Amino acid sequence: MPYFESPVDGVRLHYADHGPASGPVAVFAASAYLGHEMWESQALPLAEAGFRCVGYDRRGHGRSDDAWSGYDLDTLADDLHGLLAHLGLRRATLIGHSVGAAEVVRCLTRHGGGRVARAALVSGLVPGIGRSPSLPNGIGPEFVQADDAAFRADRAAYFAASADDFFAAHLPGNRVSPAYVDHLIARCLTSTLRASDAVRRLSLTLDVTAELSSLTVPFLLVHGTHDTSAPLPVTGERASRLLTDADLRVYEDAGHGLFATHGHQLLADLREFIGEPESRTTTHRELMTRQA
Repeated sequence: MPYFESPVDGVRLHYADHGPASGPVAVFAASAYLGHEMWESQALPLAEAGFRCVGYDRRGHGRSDDAWSGYDLDTLADDLHGLLAHLGLRRATLIGHSVGAAEVVRCLTRHGGGRVARAALVSGLVPGIGRSPSLPNGIGPEFVQADDAAFRADRAAYFAASADDFFAAHLPGNRVSPAYVDHLIARCLTSTLRASDAVRRLSLTLDVTAELSSLTVPFLLVHGTHDTSAPLPVTGERASRLLTDADLRVYEDAGHGLFATHGHQLLADLREFIGEPESRTTTHRELMTRQA
């Protein structure tokens, strides 16, 4: 099981590396609570098609080591860049979901685009949803405090109660099986309470508004019309206006969990954005996870 060490404090972070080493590189940053397995509907088909797909588990998430500290956006972005450096990746496409999108943005503003060719923000919390000078009507501290209390009282119940809104499962075509919902909740619960709580607070208070206009790599923004976690007008539409080079693709009736409900559509858009590999031939050995 491959690991690399955080360049900030040496915390061991788990990653998966699939597909041919010579293929176009896609690096996946997960949502809060989840590890790289959330991208299975995109990463495996891309690897089978000749892309090199790298995913990692944020500190305190999935198979990565537990950590008490390091849940600020700078450290999380440095962890992501540490993975790129550890594997010597160049011309990578960074793909982030929800708070992972903010990690992608901060990684670019802190470390530049020397290793990155483009970036995709999927249901991103970018530029932010919390109340700030740039978003005076955003989520206020009183909501954060109440939501934190419900979350800490019973995480499992909190996730279960949020599932319908997360997938917009009440809308036509957004069907996810009860088994899949249970699976995803179980994966969320592998994130430690400390990590979950800290990343939640980050998600509700981050603001990268000032950073977006300085970024020059091409961006693909994918967002659902019924995303209640990151409402489209506040996030995707605002981000598209701030970025220099952005292609905003809006999925009708999709919620925050569109990576599952609209997995095939997202896969097609990512393939188009990254560009097809020169050869789609892959061997069984290349598809196996390469050890660090």
